[in-house]
Amino acid sequence: MAGISIRKAETADARRLADIAYRAWESGIYPLLTDQPGIKQAEQRRLAQAVAETLSRIIVAEVDGIVVAWCSRSARRAYIPYLFVMPELQGHGLGSMLLRRMESMLELEGADRVHLETPADNVRAVRFYEKQGYRILALRPDGRAAHEPFMSVHLEKRLLPFEGEIEED
Repeated sequence: MAGISIRKAETADARRLADIAYRAWESGIYPLLTDQPGIKQAEQRRLAQAVAETLSRIIVAEVDGIVVAWCSRSARRAYIPYLFVMPELQGHGLGSMLLRRMESMLELEGADRVHLETPADNVRAVRFYEKQGYRILALRPDGRAAHEPFMSVHLEKRLLPFEGEIEED
């Protein structure tokens, strides 16, 4: 895939990022759920809020100048809460590129491990992370309502943190 670039997210990207996240959720997670009234609208709101809250910690992948994927990190720890690729572009290496870039950023800050989680029933995502070098640490309920328990797989990858000073020019 030609014309791929990775950059920091900008405020103008917010609506597009929420749409990418929702479309990825709708194709990958929604089929695993029991349909309930309002679930799609609630998820759209939740993802828009997640983008708003993490925008300063999001990197995006563009193909020919169009944002098609994004990844965010936690503010206080080496944790990646979100990685989304447009469904029609999954499997083309964009998620891997974003994940490697985020891991490099964390290494430069001295992190020796990175954590993330994904729904256990999302077998494609679990396999993706394992191929990226992550190992499963735990399987836990993810805090959804008791009438629809959902298990999350918690994964970890060891990093090679940068040691030394980064000189500014």
